Amino acid sequence: MKIIVTDREGGEHELEATNGWRVMEIIRDAGLPISAECGGACACATCHVYVDPSWFARLEPRGEEENDMLDLAFEVQDNSRLSCQITMTPELDGLKVTLAPE
Repeated sequence: MKIIVTDREGGEHELEATNGWRVMEIIRDAGLPISAECGGACACATCHVYVDPSWFARLEPRGEEENDMLDLAFEVQDNSRLSCQITMTPELDGLKVTLAPE
């Protein structure tokens, strides 16, 4: 499986993804600049990403906790998600996300 991540400068990175891993973990382990200060506990918004519109409807809906954290994030859009709340599955193979501004 893979995910396609666009960094803040517009560079595109194809990353190997592991089933059951959070998208935040995949991005962080690849060395891309994502803070993920809370380590995936949904207690900050430093792993904020924009999900490509063609993929957004395939994700599980945002939970209340994630919505609360996104209220604290900068430049939130309709397709904003916390990457710690997206778990990779075979159905998400090829998922495209863009790192949100810090």
